[in-house]
Amino acid sequence: MNAANTHETGNWKRNIVLFLSSQTISLFGSSLVQYAIMWYITLTTQSGVMMTLFIVCGFIPTFILSPFAGVWADRYNRKKLIILSDAMIAAATLILAIVFLMGYDANWLLFVMAAVRALGTGIQTPAVGAILPQIVPGDRLTKVNGVNGTLQAVMMFVAPMASAALLTTTSIEVIFFIDVITAMIAILTLLLFFKVPVHEKAAEKQTTSYFNDFKQGVIYIKNHDFLKTFFLFFAVFFILMAPAAFLTPLQVTRSFGDDVWRLTAIEIAFSIGMMAGGAIIASWGGFPNKVYSMTFASIIMGICTFALGLVPIFWIYLIFMAVFGVAIPIFNTPTTVLIQQKVEENYLGRIFGVFGMISTSMMPVGMLIFGPLADIIKIEWLLLGTGLLIIVLAIFLGRNKVMIESGKPALQETSP
Repeated sequence: MNAANTHETGNWKRNIVLFLSSQTISLFGSSLVQYAIMWYITLTTQSGVMMTLFIVCGFIPTFILSPFAGVWADRYNRKKLIILSDAMIAAATLILAIVFLMGYDANWLLFVMAAVRALGTGIQTPAVGAILPQIVPGDRLTKVNGVNGTLQAVMMFVAPMASAALLTTTSIEVIFFIDVITAMIAILTLLLFFKVPVHEKAAEKQTTSYFNDFKQGVIYIKNHDFLKTFFLFFAVFFILMAPAAFLTPLQVTRSFGDDVWRLTAIEIAFSIGMMAGGAIIASWGGFPNKVYSMTFASIIMGICTFALGLVPIFWIYLIFMAVFGVAIPIFNTPTTVLIQQKVEENYLGRIFGVFGMISTSMMPVGMLIFGPLADIIKIEWLLLGTGLLIIVLAIFLGRNKVMIESGKPALQETSP
């Protein structure tokens, strides 16, 4: 199922170091820009509707593109797709930087930028998810995904601090240029040093139509009960996660004060938690049954969401934000590995495409519900309600027979 020949003939460790390094450098530049834009909008508008608009612009394109991108990741060279998406985002950022330097800095341009970046992400995500099993032996996937999660968390830790420092000392245009440079470094690393054979389906002459490939992906999901249950759980889960994910900066601004350091503090606390969580899951590997790891992490996230709506003291709020961060990799890593191990390689792109579609669309759907509500009801009440519902949902996941069966260890993990 995994491209074992790739692992034996090539030095997979060298390959994975190169790949993860390029992704991390690219992510750093992207995160800098993301935080800069988000805070720029939060501090200049302090509006739930404007935040919702920015978030929707940053997700809708990914949602629309994900099913197409999933098929592309199965039909075409995954490495080239990753490079192309990076190049597209870099070009758009460069144009925006030049336009801003010319003195044209309207808010709507930032919304357009969010949309273009989302298109790039939509192309990249299924390709990255599907290329990892090509490079990494099956029994190392949990470890590598855990390390990848830790690297992403380190970037999320450094990026808000660097972004806040840059925003207070220089202009937003400088941050745009840094993103362009990091993207170029990432592209050149993949282009010149990263060697991976084209996967089986992309190497063949494509005899079926694009639409037929998409249909085959849908049939594949229909024939696998665990995928149907899995996607349904995620759809509900992501809707309920929206207030904790997006409304907390606004809550902090309203309830604790509108200083930039507070917004930086919650991001840093969350990122420190994610780094710790990534390290924990990479060394521990989670429960033997991946679904139990997902359930455990979901319950922690539910408790933390509830607590964020309850605590009146900022430093205690930060502690719960950090614990929330710890739970994310313990949840994400087994989720990703479950797909990578259970789905046939030629379908991986399409399944990750559908997964990307759900993960990117359901949070904005949640924001369409909770964003406008945040201007009427206290955000604390929204966090209390969604926190309780996440705990209930997690209990259902942990008791679902189909999911528990699919979460059992793969043979290659149990063998010595």
